[in-house]
Amino acid sequence: MPTADEAGKQHTEPEEADRPPSMSRNDSAPLAPSRPNACCFCWCCCCSCSWNEDRQRAWKTSRETRLETIPNCETCTKPSQEEVQSWAKSFDKLMKNPAGRNVFREFLRTEYSEENMLFWLACEELKGEGNKQAIDEKARLIYEDYISILSPKEVSLDSRVREVINKKMQEPSSHTFDDAQLQIYTLMHRDSYPRFLNSAFYKALLLSTSRSSSES
Repeated sequence: MPTADEAGKQHTEPEEADRPPSMSRNDSAPLAPSRPNACCFCWCCCCSCSWNEDRQRAWKTSRETRLETIPNCETCTKPSQEEVQSWAKSFDKLMKNPAGRNVFREFLRTEYSEENMLFWLACEELKGEGNKQAIDEKARLIYEDYISILSPKEVSLDSRVREVINKKMQEPSSHTFDDAQLQIYTLMHRDSYPRFLNSAFYKALLLSTSRSSSES
């Protein structure tokens, strides 16, 4: 019969099967690398990182904070009928117009591809930066938000462009993402822009500005 002390231990200590297996220093299983040395640079998308699971959990709680660096809406006036009509003439006219970018961004949101416009705007902001420290920080955030495979805001880029970016991130500049920005611009032009022009979203805006013009 077990003593009182032994009985207490049976209730307070976990069952042997529930305990994690112990590992001695001589065991052959490799130790997980420390975070600072896990990859070539701390924001990379290397799938061999032992802390990827932590990163994925962190994305869910921190991505909204990081994306606050991008304004929710560019400052612009209400577009005129002429401006709205000009957007149908060329994608360049749409993208060069602040109101046009806002409207197109709202349309992309309905298609769950708003990250394309956000990435393009972030690259434009980076190209206008002259401070080296600010360039490094903004480039890192852009990489984390839109290039990393761990990000829910990852944009679609081919392997060649990704390889170029990974090399350039070792010494970021204001033009680190130029190739990627052009690829996303082309994607929006060929894929999303035609649907935008044929959408009820754009047609309703045309009708609204036409009525406002006639009333004035």
